[in-house]
Amino acid sequence: MKYENQSNIARMLGTWLGEAWLLHSPQRHTQLIVVPIPMHPQKQKQRGYNQAALIAESFCQTTKLKLSVNGLERVRETQAQFGLSVSEREKNLAEAFVVGKKFRDRCPSTSVLLVDDIYTTGSTTKSAVQILHQSGIKVLGLAAVAIAIKDQHTSS
Repeated sequence: MKYENQSNIARMLGTWLGEAWLLHSPQRHTQLIVVPIPMHPQKQKQRGYNQAALIAESFCQTTKLKLSVNGLERVRETQAQFGLSVSEREKNLAEAFVVGKKFRDRCPSTSVLLVDDIYTTGSTTKSAVQILHQSGIKVLGLAAVAIAIKDQHTSS
């Protein structure tokens, strides 16, 4: 999806994630604002799309939750996280995000739900949540379409 220019897969995954949310969200959280994990503008320009934003758009179409594509901004270009250790990921993401202009102008009174394509070590989520919390924005959590499972047979 990310590296093979298959943005249509992101939309389908967002719909499925939204359907799962509706089936399993105990409180339904109808007032949430959905914020996709942003890409750096240069990287997004190269790829042509942000897969997390496409997932979030379909997710919101399915759940009827409000979407804020620019709730967060990525202001520092980071290297790809794939293959990095947890500490390298945290260092890579240091000061990579800022609260988006819309939220800086008017802090949301409701909680935010972050959306991403994959949850690996939590470094991206932790960095994003920290920035939002520093601005007084509550974060319910993260919805992701996949989670990486560490292979017990490797030494990383």
